[in-house]
Amino acid sequence: MRSKFDQQLQKLNDEMIQMGTMIEENIQEAIEALVKFDVEKAKEIIGRDSAVDEKQKEIEGICFHLLIQQQPVARDLRAITAAMKMVTDMERIGDHAADISEMTIFMEKNPKSKSMETIINMASEAMIMLIQSIDAYVKKDMEIANRVITQDDVVDNLFDQVKMELIDLIRSNPEGGEQEIDMLMIAKYLERIADHSVNLAEWVKYSLDDHIVKQV
Repeated sequence: MRSKFDQQLQKLNDEMIQMGTMIEENIQEAIEALVKFDVEKAKEIIGRDSAVDEKQKEIEGICFHLLIQQQPVARDLRAITAAMKMVTDMERIGDHAADISEMTIFMEKNPKSKSMETIINMASEAMIMLIQSIDAYVKKDMEIANRVITQDDVVDNLFDQVKMELIDLIRSNPEGGEQEIDMLMIAKYLERIADHSVNLAEWVKYSLDDHIVKQV
């Protein structure tokens, strides 16, 4: 019985890794499409969002099966609970890839914003957090999870920098205000990706340390 349970846990782990890979690729390509104003790529990324949603449902199904059909010990219960919570954040990260892509399509005819360089830096830092949060899950590594949580301050500071840059740009060129507001929305999506990555890292920590209490 335990052998079958372990096989199902491994399947859960494999599916979690696959979903992590999916959202990493979608975010990375969404940023590339934004920088290049590649509308066709942006449309492709939006079309992939349903696959992320389906993967979430599949993983939740595995979790429910493990909880209902088996009798997981405390350690396994924490791992399953963490996975169920993590897929919600992962799905929302996937949504933000689609959100950024929609903004890319909307902004196609606008000139590139002078704040794009900071946006790119912010995207890079958010991507590092996302990749490391998935890596922490795969490797069951508390140190990597803690690193992700600390890194959030870097993204928050870049978000504040973007806001100040955009305010200055709107003051100097009110006619371009709509474009700069669009860029602020993209920056907000990136900030949310970082926040969700922190959530992922915190759930990894919860699954590894039975002294950590997290609202579930």
